This record gives sequence, structure tokens and C-alpha cells, in this order.
Amino acid sequence: MHIEIDPIKCEAHGLCAELLPERITLDEWGYPLIDQTPVPPALEDLARRAVNACPTLALRLRAAQRVNPGSGDRRSAERGAAGARTGSESRPYQVYTARRGRR
Repeated sequence: MHIEIDPIKCEAHGLCAELLPERITLDEWGYPLIDQTPVPPALEDLARRAVNACPTLALRLRAAQRVNPGSGDRRSAERGAAGARTGSESRPYQVYTARRGRR
């Protein structure tokens, strides 16, 4: 689990750093500096509390992303099969064109 910040939404209230000083510090203008290491299980409740307490909703928690090496192969195989069904391997979607000669 990681903490992310939307710097556009943040207004430097500093509440997050008060609630989770183990992972969040403030710069000289009061904006948070987030520790990019994963949040340990012991701090997950405090991290959720800090995210939920942000008055501008600038913080969010992200689950650690797991890489699945087989997913890319399956998806490309599905696209190839879809192209074989439609007769076009380069376009796995149907193209609609406007009718001409309407009255």
C-alpha cells in the first residue's frame, strides 16, 4: 500500500503530516513530502485516517501493484482472435461509416 498525493488539489493544510508523521513531512511552504516506501501493515490504519482527514481530498491510498506476466499474452491472443472473427487483425473493433445519399 502506498500513499499518493494530487499536488493540484493540495492546499498545504498539514493535517496529514500531523496524523502520519512516520510517512509524511512538510516542506518549507507546508506542502507534504510523502515517503514512497510501502506503508507497513502496522501503519495502514493511520494512513487511512490521514487520507480520510484531508480537507481537499488530495491524498489517496494505492494498493501495491502486482505484475502478472501472463496477462499480456492472453490479451494479445484475444485481440488476434477478435481480428480473425471480423476479418481484420489490425482492427479489433468495428468501424461505422456515415450513410450517403439520405433523403
